[in-house]
Amino acid sequence: MNKNKTDYDNVYDKIRQIVIDQLQLEEEEESKLKPEASFTDDLGADSLDIVELILNLEDKFGIEIPDEVAKKITTLEEAAKLINEKINKK
Repeated sequence: MNKNKTDYDNVYDKIRQIVIDQLQLEEEEESKLKPEASFTDDLGADSLDIVELILNLEDKFGIEIPDEVAKKITTLEEAAKLINEKINKK
């Protein structure tokens, strides 16, 4: 298996769990958490949830996400791609 794919999968899984915890998704709601699901439109996150989510992601992965980039993170897939790129540049 491709190392980058494995890294991406690990990042994706960690982010998915952070989103579940941050948005306090119930087990039946977890099925809505698809890669392309919008944090706000599909999962009901508000602006404070998004800020807290970004802070948690920065803390968990030891990275900094500038505000202008953070505004573009609206789905799990976008978050995973961005964070995977950032940690691979370290």
